[in-house]
Amino acid sequence: MCGRLAFFSAHEATVRLFGLPASTPAIAPRYNIAPTTQVPVVRVDHEGVRRLAMLHWGLVPHWAKEKSIGSRMINARAETLAEKPSFRTALRKRRCLVLASGYYEWQVTPSGKQPWFIRQASLEPFAMAGLWESWIERVGGTDSAPLESCTIVTTEASGPLAA
Repeated sequence: MCGRLAFFSAHEATVRLFGLPASTPAIAPRYNIAPTTQVPVVRVDHEGVRRLAMLHWGLVPHWAKEKSIGSRMINARAETLAEKPSFRTALRKRRCLVLASGYYEWQVTPSGKQPWFIRQASLEPFAMAGLWESWIERVGGTDSAPLESCTIVTTEASGPLAA
């Protein structure tokens, strides 16, 4: 399960690899992106154009009463996406790519947790499958500005990463 990300890739590489418009704004480098903060995603707009967006990491379903539910939905298991009410609609209608230069995983050792930074050997950015939602908080009959949030789709680690 992914719990921390980094994104520090060159703007030109990001635009080229993900087929983004040349006018896409650059993203400031970030080396320790935590859940409930903004993460870079690529999604297709209503005109079929890929766009870069910064979304809240931790999916808040459109029907949620509170934003805090998102802190428990930073990852979504691929094996159960279609079964979970929190992800069902987003799986059908709102998919995205969550961008990263790498992510952190921790290995439990006899002397404590050992952090590992997982990245491409080429150092190029990569994408993880994601889902996104738009949520509006309703307080006292007034609607807030929409919060766009996302989750990373995960599965069981295999090969060298299984340990």
